[in-house]
Amino acid sequence: MKQVNLQLFGAFSELDASREIVVEVPGDRVADLRQVLRELLPQRWPQFRAGLLDYSVFADQQCVLRDHEHLPEDGRVAILPPVSGG
Repeated sequence: MKQVNLQLFGAFSELDASREIVVEVPGDRVADLRQVLRELLPQRWPQFRAGLLDYSVFADQQCVLRDHEHLPEDGRVAILPPVSGG
């Protein structure tokens, strides 16, 4: 299990006042984190638009992370929902 400190941006910041949650991920890839969130969001925050997860990306301090990539060693990941406007 890998502990991930997930920084929340945009609509996801509504999930916790600290704008960060800690999740345990049974794997080391971004896809594993996405799967954990698919299960966790409807259970813990049933009113949240969980479908937003499908259109959101994850990033570390340097770049956007694709689902096949490894989670960062330090366990710090941001979730970025899609945005529109200028």
